[in-house]
Amino acid sequence: MKIMCVIGTRPEAIKMAPVVNAFKKSSDFDVCVLATAQHRDLLDQALSLFDIKTDYDLNIMQPGQTLPELTARLMTGIDETLTNVKPDLVIAQGDTTTVFVTALACFYQKIPFAHLEAGLRTHDLYSPYPEEANRILAGNLASLHFAPTEVSRGNLLREAIDEDKIFVTGNTVIDALLDTAEKNFSIDVVVPENMRMILVTSHRRENFGQPIINTCKAILELVNKYDDIFVVFPVHPNPNIRKVTDEYLQGNPRIKLVSPFDYGPFVSAMKKAYIILTDSGGVQEEAPALGKPVLVLRRDTERPEAVTEGVVKLIGTEISDIVENTSRLLDDESAYREMAKGASPYGDGKSSDRIVKIVRTYLDRN
Repeated sequence: MKIMCVIGTRPEAIKMAPVVNAFKKSSDFDVCVLATAQHRDLLDQALSLFDIKTDYDLNIMQPGQTLPELTARLMTGIDETLTNVKPDLVIAQGDTTTVFVTALACFYQKIPFAHLEAGLRTHDLYSPYPEEANRILAGNLASLHFAPTEVSRGNLLREAIDEDKIFVTGNTVIDALLDTAEKNFSIDVVVPENMRMILVTSHRRENFGQPIINTCKAILELVNKYDDIFVVFPVHPNPNIRKVTDEYLQGNPRIKLVSPFDYGPFVSAMKKAYIILTDSGGVQEEAPALGKPVLVLRRDTERPEAVTEGVVKLIGTEISDIVENTSRLLDDESAYREMAKGASPYGDGKSSDRIVKIVRTYLDRN
């Protein structure tokens, strides 16, 4: 049975790596990996960490690429690879343009497509953009839906997806996280003793412009308010983020702007952090499992389970909201403990093994 795993970005690589390795452990499957390289450098970092070798590489990324240009190049490249490989089933994870185009290319060639991390929804087509549309479109073309939680399964059922095609597996990011968290990686940042480290990440399109400016201004206000905090900000290479962080935060002795961490050091940075401010979906899943409070720089989320659990809070990007919510955790020990209780609704580290069993059964029957 020939399985093709398609990976475009670093988050996809992190969540797909346990699946790729689980399939490769089984003698039932012939596994190949297609990298689209929608994000080149960040993808390569993650593939290297998990020792994932690619069989095909489209090297699709171009400076300043637009979504229509990216979509067109992905379609021709993925379609050609499918024609050459002729897999029995294709798997892709999440909500990037790579994932949507993979699902569409598989549909055109009548190849079963399995959607990993299926059913996440904000119910706002433009938030996040274009991810919400990507995952809806991919989901409507999928033959198998690997939903991380019952909430995700419910979203799919409300969209009239056949319940026999939906499987609640947990999220494979926890598989990757638990394995990586056992190791200690250097983050190459010296955090002064007796300082509480705040880890910040921001990369989403909807936070370009005023939202990232507000985030930077709030960080400056917090650093001025508290003399015992040290901010570490791995800055996304997109110039819409980099230009703003350099303008507002560069040179402050208690704010360290660094290049994006490899996944191993990033997990170590999360372990070291006191509070995490982020607009990342993956961090919303990972950090609670490490017992770290997460303040989300968004007004909605496709991952409501951790919000319900009380370990993640949506705060948006208004300066006053960022400062107020971060200050509460810095000032109120009981509020901090309540968010840092180490509860994760996203898995037990065995999701990949479940997925392999489901795929084997599916292909045996078809």
